[in-house]
Amino acid sequence: MNGLTIMLIAIVVLVAAYLLYGRWLAKTWGIDEKAKTPAYELEDGVDYVPADRGVVFGHQFASIAGAGPINGPIQAAIFGWVPVLLWCLLGGVFFGAVQDFSAMYASVKNKGHSIGVIIELYIGKVGKKLFLLFCWLFSILVVAAFADIVAGTFNGLAEDGSHIAANGSVATTSILFILAAVALGFFLKNTKFSKTVNTAVAIGLLVLCIAIGLAVPVYQSTGFWHLFVFVYIFIASIVPVWALLQPRDYLNSYLLIIMIVAAIVGIIAYNPEMNLPTFTSFNVNGSYLFPTLFVTIACGAISGFHSLVSSGTASKQIKNEKDMLPVSFGAMLMESMLAIISLVCVGFLASGASLPAGTPPQIFASAIATFLTKLGIPVKVSSTLILLAVSAFGLTSLDSVARVGRLSFQEFFLDSDTDMEHLTPIQKIGSNKYVATFSTLILAFILAKMGYANIWPLFGSANQLLGALSLIACAVFLKHTHRKGWMLWVPMVCMLAITFTALTLKIVGLSTAIMAGTSASVFGDGLQLVFAILLFALGVVVAIMGIRKLFEKEPQQA
Repeated sequence: MNGLTIMLIAIVVLVAAYLLYGRWLAKTWGIDEKAKTPAYELEDGVDYVPADRGVVFGHQFASIAGAGPINGPIQAAIFGWVPVLLWCLLGGVFFGAVQDFSAMYASVKNKGHSIGVIIELYIGKVGKKLFLLFCWLFSILVVAAFADIVAGTFNGLAEDGSHIAANGSVATTSILFILAAVALGFFLKNTKFSKTVNTAVAIGLLVLCIAIGLAVPVYQSTGFWHLFVFVYIFIASIVPVWALLQPRDYLNSYLLIIMIVAAIVGIIAYNPEMNLPTFTSFNVNGSYLFPTLFVTIACGAISGFHSLVSSGTASKQIKNEKDMLPVSFGAMLMESMLAIISLVCVGFLASGASLPAGTPPQIFASAIATFLTKLGIPVKVSSTLILLAVSAFGLTSLDSVARVGRLSFQEFFLDSDTDMEHLTPIQKIGSNKYVATFSTLILAFILAKMGYANIWPLFGSANQLLGALSLIACAVFLKHTHRKGWMLWVPMVCMLAITFTALTLKIVGLSTAIMAGTSASVFGDGLQLVFAILLFALGVVVAIMGIRKLFEKEPQQA
């Protein structure tokens, strides 16, 4: 089968899923178009800020995607393209999209609160505390993995000291994006122009940044960019969303959609062959199909991180309840489409069962650039733009997850009934946004130095376990609000089995390496081992508490 056929199958399945399954879920749970959303009810100019559907969609899509739907499918392609295709489609529709929509739905119906607070309301304060601690540890892993990926796309110096022009241009353009986003944020906030004018201004800034980036590349090492990225996300996680998060996502949404459209057109024009086997083996280099495939491909199928974005940031910007379905369910399906495109890219460049050399973003950019040569676009220009889009994905995810980590840390020290006028000294320190942000990023910085490849397996396991816990929380919410929630049960049970198996294997592997003295980085693996054990223990306790509530009989009405 060729890449074009695979892509067309995916498009048909995902469009049908939105029109049939997505709309059915919205009708089953109930959408009130006249309800006052939390964005208006609790508007504070910082986190609760009403935004147009397109702006929130851009934020949601760019935040949840990151580099995940590119990295995961390409790494998992060692098992062949059929398992990857099936998991991206089935997982994307019946696992991921359902999770994202239910998390946003539960949040909007509960004053825009995060999944952690929803757990407090429907499961209990202890469950909330443990879940928030889990989320905080998970956020650290996400920041570490994605920060290293982004720094790698900015690295303009090869091992021999020569310059990498594409990366240098990506670095310049990304810096200019940040400055342009701030300018656009003030423009959108202080003017009342039409959407057409705002769109024209955004696209104009986008083109200007790209043109300058191509002309004036910046060449610095990965170490420099690690520092730059962490300074940036520290600032991005504490400033009001209108000043950077919303306008940056607004800019990025055009770039990312253009990238996906260009990739689809390129595949149609080139009609690439799949040089990857349909299926290789259940055991590849010591990695078993179960659970490896299902934790390697998170974004693109189901990702627990999505529930944090859906309930942590995007839900606070929803103008109308009818926007929830396209913003959450729709963005997840588009991410699945991106994962399928990544599969076509790696399948085209593969040689038998051997994957092509290079990092997943490099493989993705190289394949798309080759496809676009059919349209007469030079490889240098297209590869630079594709890498730019990938880094934009990563930076946007970093914006969101650093903010989510900060909020999780702060919420850990506060309850829904906390008297904000009489906080204890510990509560004052723990709920301080600067303390929370620094505490999150310093550990992430240490882990980032290990490289994303070492962190990814643990990140994937923790990510999918977070998905299972979020599904449990949403199922309990649906039950207590007398809505049907059976569609969450199969994904919930499957993800619990997958993730606890994966975490157990990771703990055993890290312990064996450390005790045998074969680990190249005892400190790094030791820190990962601590994270893995904590995540496993927290996951077990929160899952048990949630499942008990799920099967608990409700008290009869008097």
